Amino acid sequence: MKHLFLIFLMNLLHQYAGKSLRRDGSSLKSFEDIKNEIAGYTDIAKAIIDLAVHGKAQNRSYERLAVFADTIGPRLSGSKNLEAAIKYMFSALQKDGLENVHLEPVKVPHWERGEEFAVMLEPRNHSIAILGLGNSIATPPEGITAEVIVVASFDELRKRAQEAKGKIVVYNQPFITYGETVQYRLQGAVEAAKVGAVASLIRSIASFSIHSPHTGEQSYQPDVPQIPTACITVEDAEMMSRMSLRGTRIVVHLRMGAKTYPDSLSFNTVAEIVGSKYPEQVVLVSGHLDSWDVGQGAMDDGGGAFISWEALSLIKDLGLRPKRTLRLVLWTGEEQGGVGAEQYYQLHKENISNFDIVMESDEGTFQPSGLGFSGSAEARDVVKEIMTLLQPINVTDVFDPADGTDIAYWMRDGVPGAHKQISLQGQSMNLNK
Repeated sequence: MKHLFLIFLMNLLHQYAGKSLRRDGSSLKSFEDIKNEIAGYTDIAKAIIDLAVHGKAQNRSYERLAVFADTIGPRLSGSKNLEAAIKYMFSALQKDGLENVHLEPVKVPHWERGEEFAVMLEPRNHSIAILGLGNSIATPPEGITAEVIVVASFDELRKRAQEAKGKIVVYNQPFITYGETVQYRLQGAVEAAKVGAVASLIRSIASFSIHSPHTGEQSYQPDVPQIPTACITVEDAEMMSRMSLRGTRIVVHLRMGAKTYPDSLSFNTVAEIVGSKYPEQVVLVSGHLDSWDVGQGAMDDGGGAFISWEALSLIKDLGLRPKRTLRLVLWTGEEQGGVGAEQYYQLHKENISNFDIVMESDEGTFQPSGLGFSGSAEARDVVKEIMTLLQPINVTDVFDPADGTDIAYWMRDGVPGAHKQISLQGQSMNLNK
């Protein structure tokens, strides 16, 4: 039930996108005609619900994902595991009877974290749990031993720039929202290097911690020295902040063995159900196959990839043939900044007028609360009507805007976009990466 609203949108929106509404927003039909047409799909919507919730497809996407995650494991960009995952999915989509299953080549970064070790030496000996951030450089083989300066913001770092030179900057930024707070992970090393720091340790971007450091993407700038960077736990960041506020001197030894290799060949994985009337027009649904290396990637983004696949499987199993081509793309290299999606866009943008809507699931397979949507006001009204068909599973809200690393290029150029909005503990949340 967690993903049915997305399945319905995939199955139904392609009936109208590009047909009922022009890209300039002018209607080909009256809105009342569109509402009546949408209402005519009530029985099809019910059939999809029954198949997914009560029929042979019940729990199918979960079981598929469990086998995949257990068999392949983590799928870091450039790794043998990611290569195995792509081969696995290529075969699985063919066996599922989908059409035009193929691979599109992509060049992706190849970075490996290597050995990682951090220990606080003063005021006492304490082992610090760390995870190096993507694309981080290594420390010298002997490591870095330096005094720590703890800051709560970039503004504080700039004000204390003279103190930071030659030190390890520890960021203890408060968690506000992921989208706002993740800037410390993305830019923390660059900002620390600008003031002469020798390394940066960043409080994990999380609202909750059980002494568990996170990893993720970070970016260097060409005109700024590169320094090693890693995330630490919320608990250790808070502890060092308390020590610092008391005036206690903190010394940390850091050793990281990361390596960056030449870009590797990878692939976006594609499958379709070809449209019956307008096969050249595309409704794109997607998730990414790659993951970081310190987990199985079941939630980020195995779940999104597999519910996107499930959408096509349900339509195929019911013998439905959409008017427009329903295209599944399983991206590679998303965690490194959406490099697979960017190269896909460059390859296909000359046909942008044939893309009616692009959709992405990359926010976890939690309880859905609705759909994030970006498009014209007229298109939004159509989407709201389509979402009424999901009333039986109580997922009908439409939020503004859509968001997603892998669909951003298309939305920037005016293609309508959508992503899943989820709800945790009764509150609607947009868990951006």
